[in-house]
Amino acid sequence: MKKPDRLLRMLCLQAFLSILMVGTVSADNIKVGVLLPLTGKLAGAGEIEQNSFVMAVDEINEAGGVAGRKIDLIIEDSATNADVGGAAIEKLTSQDRVIVLAGGCSSPVSQMAAAMAQEREVPFLVNTASADEITEMRRKYVFRLNPPASEHSRIHASFLTKVARVKTVAILYENTPFGRFRLKTFSKLRRKIALRVVLKQSYDISTRDFRSLLTTVKARKPDLVYMISHNILDATLLTQQAVELNLHPRLFLGSAAGFALPGFNEYSGDASEYVCSAVIWSPSVPYPGAGSFYDRFITKYDTYPDYHGAQAYSAMYVIADALKRAKSFTPIDMRDALAETDMMTLFGPVKFISYGKKTQQNRLPTYLAQWINGRLEIVWPREVATARYAYPFLSKQ
Repeated sequence: MKKPDRLLRMLCLQAFLSILMVGTVSADNIKVGVLLPLTGKLAGAGEIEQNSFVMAVDEINEAGGVAGRKIDLIIEDSATNADVGGAAIEKLTSQDRVIVLAGGCSSPVSQMAAAMAQEREVPFLVNTASADEITEMRRKYVFRLNPPASEHSRIHASFLTKVARVKTVAILYENTPFGRFRLKTFSKLRRKIALRVVLKQSYDISTRDFRSLLTTVKARKPDLVYMISHNILDATLLTQQAVELNLHPRLFLGSAAGFALPGFNEYSGDASEYVCSAVIWSPSVPYPGAGSFYDRFITKYDTYPDYHGAQAYSAMYVIADALKRAKSFTPIDMRDALAETDMMTLFGPVKFISYGKKTQQNRLPTYLAQWINGRLEIVWPREVATARYAYPFLSKQ
């Protein structure tokens, strides 16, 4: 045999063996796809969720994996963009051939991803995106861990009717689809409890000086100032400038994550004191492992996990639980196993049910939290409170 021919055969054999090795590695691992915004405007939340998914998978694999097999996380960036997210779902399902998808932070991206997952018959566990429509489309392959946005206001209704009993409200909301949706939800609530609106004003998310707007609020003398801000900087500036202007309603009530993230207190300082916000998780929630996870995350990553981390970490354990119960490591059997989930996580109990327009939706309570002495304490409902609420706001003076 000529030397070139022998060399060619050796190269072909080496390539064949390499393919076998790759195939063997893939067969030994269980592929789980995760879609997160690692760049773009939600990159901060995406990084927390990525770290939490990795943290959970490391723990699961170190404990022996599932049926002796390791979980292989394949994380793709959505860039908070539906087109980029769509390309990522295409890669995960067609090229990587994952058996289950998780993640989902931006609601528009997650809505698109949910439609693609349903079309490709790969189960998708949404753990953060809150748009109601995601679980209202009767999709057999779509599940959601976190509460939908429309249910966040229930705790507001309870506190406002049983404790605060305010009569007038000034509503300030970010001029975004998110802000307008939260406004619509709160408008239904305030009509139900007969709150009179003395001011309703949107603001651009690029605004840095709210003094003129807040001066108008002060002149209207509302009992309640209701602020809708997903951005922590907007939330911080609103509260700081309100205190500068001696705006002291009976209650400051923040809506959305901007008022509940750990950084809000750090940036706002004393201005954050007694500001309330609805929360879906904090390290003080009455679920096993919540506080421990919070502390371990800080030790490992030197930053706070907030609710994004709790959702991602818990989602990974829900998937691991389903993998252990699945008849086989295939998308259809994984879907069936997820549908039968009934477990406790540090984010709360997880059981996917149907109610109203929702299908395969986990139902969890929302809590009212308040910044008291620099700590975000759960103050309502009373039976799970970690501190007594400070009300009215003027009691601080």
